[in-house]
Amino acid sequence: MTNEKLAEIRNGFETAYIDGTFSSNLAYKPQFVSNNHREGKKVLSSIEDELLACNQFQISVAFITMSGITPLLQTLRVLEKKNIHGEILTTNYLNFSEPKALEKLNRLKNITLKMYDVEAADEGFHTKGYIFKKEEIYRIIIGSSNITSAALTSNREWNTKLVSTEQGEMAQEIIAEFKELWKSRYALGFDEFYEVYLEQYKTIKRQREIAKLDEITSIEKYRLKPNSMQVGFITNLRKILESGEKKALLISATGTGKTYASAFAMRELGFKRVLFLVHRGQLARQTKKSYEKVFAKSVSMGLVGAGYHEYDCDYVFATVQTLNRDEYLLEYASEEFDCIILDEAHHTSADTYQKVMNYFKPKLWLGMTATPDKRDDNIESKNIYEIFNYQIAYEIRLQQAMEENMLCPFHYFGISDISMISDKQMKAKNISERDFNKITGDERVRHIIDQSNYYGYSGDRVKGLIFCSRIDESERLSEKFNHIMNPATGKLYRTIALNGNASEGERQEAFERLAMDEDKVCDKIEPLDFIFSVEILNEGVDIVEVNQVIMLRPTQSPIVFIQQLGRGLRKAEGKEYVVILDFIGNYNNNFMIPIALSGDRSYNPDTIRKYVISGNSTIPGASTIHFDEISKDKIFSSIDKIKGMKSIIKESYISLKN
Repeated sequence: MTNEKLAEIRNGFETAYIDGTFSSNLAYKPQFVSNNHREGKKVLSSIEDELLACNQFQISVAFITMSGITPLLQTLRVLEKKNIHGEILTTNYLNFSEPKALEKLNRLKNITLKMYDVEAADEGFHTKGYIFKKEEIYRIIIGSSNITSAALTSNREWNTKLVSTEQGEMAQEIIAEFKELWKSRYALGFDEFYEVYLEQYKTIKRQREIAKLDEITSIEKYRLKPNSMQVGFITNLRKILESGEKKALLISATGTGKTYASAFAMRELGFKRVLFLVHRGQLARQTKKSYEKVFAKSVSMGLVGAGYHEYDCDYVFATVQTLNRDEYLLEYASEEFDCIILDEAHHTSADTYQKVMNYFKPKLWLGMTATPDKRDDNIESKNIYEIFNYQIAYEIRLQQAMEENMLCPFHYFGISDISMISDKQMKAKNISERDFNKITGDERVRHIIDQSNYYGYSGDRVKGLIFCSRIDESERLSEKFNHIMNPATGKLYRTIALNGNASEGERQEAFERLAMDEDKVCDKIEPLDFIFSVEILNEGVDIVEVNQVIMLRPTQSPIVFIQQLGRGLRKAEGKEYVVILDFIGNYNNNFMIPIALSGDRSYNPDTIRKYVISGNSTIPGASTIHFDEISKDKIFSSIDKIKGMKSIIKESYISLKN
């Protein structure tokens, strides 16, 4: 130990324990470790930083869950490649630790996992300690945090980080305690405990599920109540109507409940006759079901189009393509409806919507969208805000929605793609056979499957969406997947490519197959593991069960990125989080990824770089963001190559096809 390092440690003690104004090196300073994303603090980030810097590590925690280790998986893979050895000790206390998480850790070659049997030892076990050693110095985080998602990211947790030499008394006592537990006859190796623990865990889980069935549960319509966004929206909409305005716009992130918000508003504000316009027949049926949960049978509801002619119902749900035709439009008088709701309102400048809007004269036009900004906003009559008279009834974007816990947490991983072709080559109308083979070749397919399997999903099986650059790419990749064994099931993957030529019936069947559980398999229909697509899944698709989203295309627009990310952000029973895998190639617009994730409007290159490095500490809630080193370099390179950054990013940020 050099005198210089000892001086650094003493200076750190001075700052931490005697005089907070004393200047010292952060690396040698004891710290309070807690969760507060507004201040850029997460227990997870502190643990990751120490893992990446250490030569060896030891962890002792009572509980380990998949939601806790998933955000650590990229870091743990780096340590495995570097052969940084780790020892992890957990317990069977309350049978809380998840077998799936324990098995995942055990697969890592550099980690030895043991379970302390508290029942055999007849004692409690509540340790939460993370020990990191680099050369002659220990950095030890001890406090309240288990390896669970909430403990590492969002809970109120109190931990302290100690810095000590090998000779330090506290470090010696902590290491001695860990070694005693590790060598105890009650600390069982993976092969000794796993099968028995798995069976015990499954038995208790089944018992809990049976107990739930015995509970008297309330009917859904009685449980259904507006969230904070929906209450705020109704309040503001009432004020807009009282001021005499006839148009209003709801801007709300995907998954926050726009449809229910409109239903509650129609009910609370007393609209008797309502037309709800969507751009797909499946959405009309889906929206009608949501409204029925809010209204029950207090109003009549019907569909118009796709073989339905239920014109006279109080609430009518129709596609704009149907109502745009005179044979349907002229069934109604121009003042027939009290309110007309336009879903995906960023399309309302299109001729199909404008024909409908020019014909009807309701008391209120209500537009709803998650993405109001478009490339042609500067053209007269194309600006969505202008179309709705700049009357914003409510606005909640992705960051705020995460703050308010309205969305399912996501774990985003930026992974280097092995298909090294440019975005121009990727999008070429007549792509060369050589380039096509690169993006659909066996090596890339294996890479995608390996990453998908490693980073995993929340739930019993994968229910994934894969976004491609090209239709022929989606079709070829789906075909190849269907001839490869799914490592999680031991059976062939079940996938389809779903694009613009698919009928409404084919789309609906595909969505149902993706959402269904394995126990619903029959001769006629079986589940899907993945749906491959290019863009028809970008908006207006509600498959709440989606637990993995894979992006195999260049990010051309932050808006499209957020739309595709949003396919996995709806909450669902049994789904704790969604895994987002973004395969990042040599694309010009890679810089848009951190812009989309952060919601940043400064367009400052240094701010964007900082988010790539430390965004994981500042993203709200239990969500996390990770980029591997090669992906970071690709994003930094894309920033460095672009001149006129501000104007280019601004244009890109509002680019969305009309």
